[in-house]
Order: sequence, then C-alpha cells, then structure tokens
Amino acid sequence: MKRTVIQLEDRQYETVKRMAASEGVSMAEMLRRAVDLLPSGGAIDREERKRRALAAAGRFSSGVGDISRKHDEYLAQAFSEHAK
Repeated sequence: MKRTVIQLEDRQYETVKRMAASEGVSMAEMLRRAVDLLPSGGAIDREERKRRALAAAGRFSSGVGDISRKHDEYLAQAFSEHAK
C-alpha cells in the first residue's frame, strides 16, 4: 500500500468523515472504496452488489420475532412516528 496526501474541501472532508463513521471504517478506507469505483464510472458490478448484500445479511437484529410477517405494519408505524 502506498501512502499519499490529498486535500479536500471542507464539504468533501465532512462528507467522507460522516460516511466513514456510519460504515464503521476509517476515512482512508472510505476513500479507497471511492477510488475503486472510478474505473467503472461509479457503477457497482453485479458480483460486488451481491457480495455487499450477503455481507449485510443477518448483521442487524430488530429484536422483533414477527418482523418478516408484519413488516408493512412496522414500516407504516415508523413513518407515522417520523412525520410527527
């Protein structure tokens, strides 16, 4: 791996910082991911989308046992609470 120094505008810095924090990765890792997307024009290929989906599957728990059957009700409830 090569070390490099870059300059970002304040807006860019804050965006990368926020995204990295939400993903639980370093800013350097977030920037490496962005650079990896450049050759494809920002498009993520099918295999990468599949890999990301599989990596996310099962990572989160709602704590609710009937979420798969009643997801529409829970979603409607969440939206109505958010609108208040």
